[in-house]
Amino acid sequence: MALQKGRDMLLKIHDGTAYVTVAGLRARTVSLNAKTVDVTDSQSPNGWRELMAGAGVKALSVSGSGVFKDAASDAIMREAFFAQTARNWQIIVPDFGQFSGAFLIASLDYAGDHDAEATFALTLASAGEVVFDAL
Repeated sequence: MALQKGRDMLLKIHDGTAYVTVAGLRARTVSLNAKTVDVTDSQSPNGWRELMAGAGVKALSVSGSGVFKDAASDAIMREAFFAQTARNWQIIVPDFGQFSGAFLIASLDYAGDHDAEATFALTLASAGEVVFDAL
């Protein structure tokens, strides 16, 4: 993967018609996790831990912070949070790939200093199968 500008990562939500870019994200993190299933027993070679391949639970979480670009993007995210229903999202990492799937907004924070813009931070948690397509 070639060097990339962090600002080129995109976070999009499906608004019922199409995917739309969410706000002006300034920082983003994508975390892939897989819980392991320990199957170690008294017969494990030299007492080493053994893990069962493919048995764990996979999860993807996305966190980001930034500024809303308009009232529409603010409304889409706020509605998705309060409804607490899984919505389809896309996370695009240029020259790497695209993650697509259902996510819940696990947290949504608003903040602002008296002499600066209002900001937000959110965390998405996968709520079903996530598909990865290499770009």
